[in-house]
Amino acid sequence: MHEALFYNTIDDGRVQCTLCPRRCIIANTKLGFCGVRRNLDGKLYCLTYGKVSSACADTIEKKPLYHFFPGSYAYSIGSLGCNMRCRHCQNWHIAHANINASSRETTFIPVEDLIKLTKDTGCKGIAWTYNEPTIWIEYAIDGAKAAKREGLYTVFVTNGFISPDALDAIGPCLDAYRVDLKGFNGKFYPEVAHVKNIQPILDAAIRAKTKWKMHVEVITLVVPGYNDSTEELREIARFIFQNLGKETPWHATRFHPHLDLSQIPPTPVRKLEEARKIGMEEGLQFVYTGNVPGHPGENTYCYRCGKTLIERLGFCANTFEIENGKCRYCKADIPIVGEYGS
Repeated sequence: MHEALFYNTIDDGRVQCTLCPRRCIIANTKLGFCGVRRNLDGKLYCLTYGKVSSACADTIEKKPLYHFFPGSYAYSIGSLGCNMRCRHCQNWHIAHANINASSRETTFIPVEDLIKLTKDTGCKGIAWTYNEPTIWIEYAIDGAKAAKREGLYTVFVTNGFISPDALDAIGPCLDAYRVDLKGFNGKFYPEVAHVKNIQPILDAAIRAKTKWKMHVEVITLVVPGYNDSTEELREIARFIFQNLGKETPWHATRFHPHLDLSQIPPTPVRKLEEARKIGMEEGLQFVYTGNVPGHPGENTYCYRCGKTLIERLGFCANTFEIENGKCRYCKADIPIVGEYGS
């Protein structure tokens, strides 16, 4: 066990976790909402420090991150638990796992071994992904610090439900923040993710971009009947433009039936195309169509001359027509972090 970084002792042996906006009050021997942080005699412990349930050398495009070291590979790791309970979660078998009840095996990977595995697999950095990285923040901080010392990049693939203190703790050593914005004013967060207030998610995304200068990309899984109204999609695009910048990539991604939302049909491609059109109408320079392999909306186009700069198929980036951060054709500034395949 590893003592948690973010909690306060209150009374009667209880503690309050301050890692995420839920601020769980946890009685002795009990777990917080995430299922992996336990109070033992007035001290809060992270039960998954270094315990990896899933690991893979993934293309960075799979995260998806389209403007961050395109064509590179990230050593991607996940553990158990989450501070949301999304009813359609593709990784529910680890994200919904309770440390007491989970049958999923984990492997302990010390930080020094994590760095070695990253290098041995030819990866350029580490991505904390598959389940919510916030809930094993202690391991993420130690791993990110070690990664930066070794010249590796660091990535959070996150639902964004993190406290300002926790974000500030990892901020100095986190390069990219790929955050879900699952909805805006509709029913998605309370009905599907079991989150009542999205303001902390919005605030964290702004904080990552403005205070810590992280590279931020936003993804919205467009679910029919939940967050696919023209008004809600427009509000998401407007938030990104006004608070994160017109250069911030927005991925409007196709939903496929799963888990408790198995009765919902896949997102019509025309709805994703509408989302892309809305994003560009609101001033965003880079809006992508996700989960539709071969769709032209996967590609990166110059916002000025319209030329194809990065052609993608699925999770692979093929052509790369950007030189020194500029469109090869009209010399418009294209905000890409890192060179292709670097």
